[in-house]
Amino acid sequence: MSRISVRGFAVVSATAVTAVGSVVGVASGSVAQNNNDAEATAADTTLLADIPAGQQAQVQTASLTQQADAQAIAADASAKKDAEAAARKAAAETAVAKKDAAEKAAKEAKERIEAKAAASRDAARDSSSFPVQSSYSVAQIQAMARQMVASGQFQCFSNIVDHESSWNYHATNASSGAYGLFQALPAGKYASAGSDWQTNPATQIKWGLNYMNSRYGSPCEAWSFWQANHWY
Repeated sequence: MSRISVRGFAVVSATAVTAVGSVVGVASGSVAQNNNDAEATAADTTLLADIPAGQQAQVQTASLTQQADAQAIAADASAKKDAEAAARKAAAETAVAKKDAAEKAAKEAKERIEAKAAASRDAARDSSSFPVQSSYSVAQIQAMARQMVASGQFQCFSNIVDHESSWNYHATNASSGAYGLFQALPAGKYASAGSDWQTNPATQIKWGLNYMNSRYGSPCEAWSFWQANHWY
């Protein structure tokens, strides 16, 4: 075994070091009287090889134990620091995601409200702009609807009218009394769009568009509901 000075094992326990001659002063905490005493000659220095084998093992075990404890403490501190950093990052990412989702939802809600308002304005303006006739063909009624319903919503709107009345503004359900293009029940509901609802398909279109927008958000959303339930 190489002759390693006990001075290198500053971590030795008081009990183990007391048995090693001149190292007793260091282990017991006594202060060297002067620098010359601190710089003892090699002959006076207690070496690891001079310590009995059993006590060598105690010295080495004490040193290694303290090193292992120090490394474990450092590892725990590093792991805790990494965990805290990861938690802060995750919290920040969650907050950003929630903010983005809230902003997206608010934007979509605003767009829906604006679309409803625009559709209502268009319906109110256009329903009274068509010349009054004694009768209307399907093509004429569809032309009115194209002018009153947004182009991106017309096909959905048309699908519902096809299924409800086949574009017959006088269509009447004999058993329930549902009436008109949208089979409103009771039929008098159309009156909220105009007093000429029985004879003017434009008035019925106005009512039907307002109904779809207010209840479902748009004609396409109303059509999606109709497909799932076969009523709206």
